[in-house]
Amino acid sequence: MAIDVLVELKINSATDIVEARRRGKAMAADMGFSSTDITIIATAISELARNLIVHAKMGEMTLRAVTDGRRERIIIIAKDKGPGIADVDRAVRGGFSTAGGLGMGLSGVRRLMDEFDIQTALGNGTTVTVAKWRR
Repeated sequence: MAIDVLVELKINSATDIVEARRRGKAMAADMGFSSTDITIIATAISELARNLIVHAKMGEMTLRAVTDGRRERIIIIAKDKGPGIADVDRAVRGGFSTAGGLGMGLSGVRRLMDEFDIQTALGNGTTVTVAKWRR
């Protein structure tokens, strides 16, 4: 697996969410993603970055453009050192929110992206890794 581009961002404020979204859209466009997929990727970045601030107050996001033989994908990793998620199944099912929202964040991201993985430990934070393949 060859990483063509790697962008690492600190997410501490709404301004950082905007910057992460901008950088992700530019990366996806440079990779040749369709305008629809660019919007999907930007939406996933926004949701994941917002979760970093809402649930952990801050975190880190990594955007990777990866060429895997004949195919390309963008990988987004959102990592925090927050409280962790007590019930992952419930959190990714949809309709459940600990922050007073609609509860569509993680479940929406899972539906939008081609790959979705979540690693969490109570008191030690959460890492969400998602990927979108270029069609």
